[in-house]
Amino acid sequence: MSLPATPSAEQVIAATRAWVDKAVIGLNLCPFAKSVQIKGQIRYVASPAETPEQLAEELARELLLLRTAAPEEIDTTLLVHPGVLTDFYDYNDFLGLADAILAELDLEGELQIASFHPDYQFAGTAPDAIENYTNRSPYPTLHLIREASLDKAVSAFPDAAGIFEKNMETMRRLGLAGWQALKLDK
Repeated sequence: MSLPATPSAEQVIAATRAWVDKAVIGLNLCPFAKSVQIKGQIRYVASPAETPEQLAEELARELLLLRTAAPEEIDTTLLVHPGVLTDFYDYNDFLGLADAILAELDLEGELQIASFHPDYQFAGTAPDAIENYTNRSPYPTLHLIREASLDKAVSAFPDAAGIFEKNMETMRRLGLAGWQALKLDK
């Protein structure tokens, strides 16, 4: 199904949920995601931002909301922003500002931001390297994470340090054809 150039908030969230279910949970790229997804503790936000400045303001609001929300209600937030930072290099540059916002709000050590993008590319990899797909999402996405929840999940997982390498191996085994078979296109 091909979506219009400007997807609705419902389409953005549906595509993101499908990605979480099929890739993040289905491929076990994040062994901690299934529990919060099943419990409905992931806040999905489709941002209407059209400029980095608007996104920065929304990011600050979402960070503050996550900080004050009960973890049983909102344990993590996916701030999906299809209308801004669609170029990966612009997105990557914005991550420095995102970290500065985290520091300005005095949330370092309490919350952290993980990054996902349709064109995600790890440093030192070719743009089409299958390993990049571990962080490829349907739309540019900032994942706001509670450090306490992450610490708790990591302590319960026997080999948390090996997750990154395991994910790289999963993607190599899956290959591009396997990724495309997940039918995650928007």
